[in-house]
Amino acid sequence: MRLAFRVSYLGSRYYGSQMQESSRTVEGEFVAACQRLDLFDDWRKAGFLSAGRTDRGVHARGQVVAFSTEFPDRAIKTLNLQLSQDLWCTGYAEVPTEFHPRFDARSRTYRYYFSHVTNPARMKSAARHFIGNHNFSNFARVGDKNPWRTVLATHVFENSGFVCLEVTAQSFLWHQVRCMARAVQQVGDGEQDEDWIGGLLAQTTDKAIQPAPAEGLILWDIDCGVTWTSLLPADRSRTHLADLQRHHALMCRVCHALDEEKK
Repeated sequence: MRLAFRVSYLGSRYYGSQMQESSRTVEGEFVAACQRLDLFDDWRKAGFLSAGRTDRGVHARGQVVAFSTEFPDRAIKTLNLQLSQDLWCTGYAEVPTEFHPRFDARSRTYRYYFSHVTNPARMKSAARHFIGNHNFSNFARVGDKNPWRTVLATHVFENSGFVCLEVTAQSFLWHQVRCMARAVQQVGDGEQDEDWIGGLLAQTTDKAIQPAPAEGLILWDIDCGVTWTSLLPADRSRTHLADLQRHHALMCRVCHALDEEKK
């Protein structure tokens, strides 16, 4: 049987999602957990695939992976018990044998959370310039790829006290969302005007945008036409998230207290 899983992870301790021989990656951890459970021996023969790649430090809420196994019940019931505490499944589905999470993806959505902003209204207006089919040579590392991409929607909004840029497209280039986030923030901060973005989309220059830091980026959702059955993370994953929240809340308070001492 072929199964697809919707996967979340904290990317801080991963060297990206793509499997590597000598580094800790999301795919590497996932495959190792499957092999410990004897779901398959060879990940290639099992057709293990993911819907896309994320860079080092980038997080995910809606990554999609798929593989074939003779033990689907075991996979569904025990994978979250074997995965690392910073990696867990939130849903599963039985899919056709030919299902390919990358090629069957209809759209991908990312969210970028900014640590600080000056003018969210200007950022929202600036982000609209990206909608449509454009040459993103100045907003990505293109390499030998086709630089033209179709952005379906952009939104700038407040979420949990942070301003967020959400972008949906059919597909993305390397660093594209992080470069878009940097450009939108520059407009919001008054460093550039909106026409600057339009100009960079209209022509290829040697002044490409530098990407924003990876830690603010989340692969939010991938639409593969799959209806998911929900899965709960293991207790250790929920505990890990809660511990991280408490730690960072404490460090925020410590920094605030030390800053008060300077005044």
